[in-house]
Amino acid sequence: MHRLHIIGGKNHGKTTLIVELVQELTKRNVRVGTIKHTHHRHELDVPGKDSYRHRLAGAEVVGILSPSMNAVFMPRAEAAATRDPYEAFAPLFADCQCVLVEGDVQASSPKVEVWRAELRTPPLATSDRSIMAVVTDDAPTIAAARLARSDIKGLADWVLAMFSPTLR
Repeated sequence: MHRLHIIGGKNHGKTTLIVELVQELTKRNVRVGTIKHTHHRHELDVPGKDSYRHRLAGAEVVGILSPSMNAVFMPRAEAAATRDPYEAFAPLFADCQCVLVEGDVQASSPKVEVWRAELRTPPLATSDRSIMAVVTDDAPTIAAARLARSDIKGLADWVLAMFSPTLR
């Protein structure tokens, strides 16, 4: 699974950028998948519901099939913490030509940062040399490439160039 992580501080515009990129890429007939990464611990399944009870009973994986949406709940075992946590998702994203991940600064996959000067936090790229580019309409002092936030078509072109081997 080829991923691009969209990272940045709180309220810098990660979700908005991903939504706009997905819209632009799908207009171009690119099959896009997305993953939201979070460090917060919270229950994804509703306590008391059947699927939740199935998991508590010991099911390794619990699936939900409905007329409008499907979901799979699988615990993240402690042993899996040493492996790439995205491995479990790879089969589900096999038909995607690119996968955009919101968050996960620690990822080893390519990363771009969304940054806004008005929020007065320094760009992560000033201290993290693994960030390939900063998406902003401001002018930070950074070693990484700067991509114009206001040019979503140009950003989509850049993303497509990143994923060009998978788009053939």
